[in-house]
Amino acid sequence: MKLPSIRTLRKYHRIARVGEIARRYFAMNAFDGVLTILGVLVGSFFGQVRDAGAVVTLGIAASFAMGVSGFYGAYMTEKAERSRSLAELEESTLSNLRDTDIGHASTYATIVVSLVDGFSPFAAAVIAVAPFFFGEAIPIETAFYAAFALAFTELFALGMYLGAISRDRMVLSGIKMVTAGLVCVAMGYALGATA
Repeated sequence: MKLPSIRTLRKYHRIARVGEIARRYFAMNAFDGVLTILGVLVGSFFGQVRDAGAVVTLGIAASFAMGVSGFYGAYMTEKAERSRSLAELEESTLSNLRDTDIGHASTYATIVVSLVDGFSPFAAAVIAVAPFFFGEAIPIETAFYAAFALAFTELFALGMYLGAISRDRMVLSGIKMVTAGLVCVAMGYALGATA
């Protein structure tokens, strides 16, 4: 099987309009990844988990789960939607488009969007839990505070990114994302206080 050239992939990218969809999936699922790992961190912190290895295990397990869920969910959804669109186009043109640039672009879009959807929450979560990779080299409390700082930095950066895309106020957009993280922490604190 001959692999497509970069030029061909760019053509598929343009035909299937992958850029906008991939940006949307990236931002949405990276946000999900950060908030989920923030929930894990808050639960571990207020649940008195003081073993860095345990936090890493919880964080990586959650990251893999989000990655697999994102990939398969997007793959099945995109494949269904793209197949439907292609079938409708074939009906209107009375021709088989499966082995054309349009058909190949549809397959390309399904794969690329699925990879973005799976990788973005995984990467966002792994970044936030990174301080615990140092084990006992740094105090566990410091690792928690560093992880919280990384998670909120990611949320702010995602907000800035979305602000740049929408050509809106980037800082305000970043603050909105951080607010969601603060709500997550407040809820975790409330749960920890009542436990």
